[in-house]
Amino acid sequence: MKFDIVTIFPRMFDLPLAEGIVGRAIARGLVDLRVHDLRDFTEDRHRTVDDVPFGGGPGMILKVKPVVDAVEAIRRDRGEPSTVILTSPQGRPFSQAEAVRLSRLPHVVVVCGRYEGVDERVRERLATEELSIGDYVLTGGELPAMVILDAVARLLPGAVGDEQSVETDSFSRGLLDFPHYTRPAEFEGMKVPDVLISGHHGEIRRWRKREALRRTLERRPELLEQADLDDEERALLRELNEEREKGAGYGRH
Repeated sequence: MKFDIVTIFPRMFDLPLAEGIVGRAIARGLVDLRVHDLRDFTEDRHRTVDDVPFGGGPGMILKVKPVVDAVEAIRRDRGEPSTVILTSPQGRPFSQAEAVRLSRLPHVVVVCGRYEGVDERVRERLATEELSIGDYVLTGGELPAMVILDAVARLLPGAVGDEQSVETDSFSRGLLDFPHYTRPAEFEGMKVPDVLISGHHGEIRRWRKREALRRTLERRPELLEQADLDDEERALLRELNEEREKGAGYGRH
């Protein structure tokens, strides 16, 4: 897939995108990544990309023309993008489902917001969608762009060596992941659950399902409303809920 990022700080992407799964995906040609310096699309000698807001107020606003010119240049050189994403606190929450959707597109452009905000005409003229990675404020859209690229790139066939690992990730089916253990079997008195070293694959599978459900129920119960559960998982969830109800009952007087 083609992935283009428009930013005023292109060097921020050099090291993070050279390592790990994303770096390998780029090296293998699974992701055709290009990072564009927004200042290259300015017309004054100071390479100005921001200006004061109309109506007054604090901070500076990212100008519309350099952003439009940058995306138009991408269109000319790389073809029409499938989507143009503006990273923004006002955007739709980014999720695993969004990552899966984007991984199926041939060409994604991400415009990194900065300063106090972005000229509204960028949204009206260019952005096909806005995405937010959380309800907090960052200094700019570069980190969200990296998060989006990382989440998308690892879903591409061939990016991760073990395809099953991707299929069982947290949120892949609307559940948190089950606990994982490796050697040693005991560390400072903490033992690996007996079932995991029992060799009984059916019991191991059932334990993992139950623990994923337990963890989701305890930490993110709202995810269960839309989780894709099979019959066994639904039965396990009923058991867990019954246990919770009994446990709550013991504390009543």
